[in-house]
Amino acid sequence: MRIRDYQNWLEEWDKARAWDRVLVSHTLLHALEELGEVSKLVQMLEGYRPLDPPDAEAVRDLLALELSDLQVMLFKVAYQCGIDMEDALRQGQAKADARFPDPSTGRAAQIAYRERLRARVDKT
Repeated sequence: MRIRDYQNWLEEWDKARAWDRVLVSHTLLHALEELGEVSKLVQMLEGYRPLDPPDAEAVRDLLALELSDLQVMLFKVAYQCGIDMEDALRQGQAKADARFPDPSTGRAAQIAYRERLRARVDKT
């Protein structure tokens, strides 16, 4: 499936149900709700929260669905604002490549991040 095809399908699907007639800010509220659900499931997989359900694979399956729900809301914001997500993602790729052109710097950045994190955790 192409990204543009999905975005077009979603817009038509919403229009058929009159769900395209909501404020963008309300769509963002729904996106935040979905993000909260994603966050809770990630915390379970990382061990911060107990697994619920107790099987990690079942939690991953739920996470996949919640990530999809979050993407729906983000794609909806895009079509509500007249933004083509396929073009936006291409621009995002170009921005990332321009900002971080040398992949070899990634390891050093990761080490520095872990040192900052460790220092922060050790302070608490």
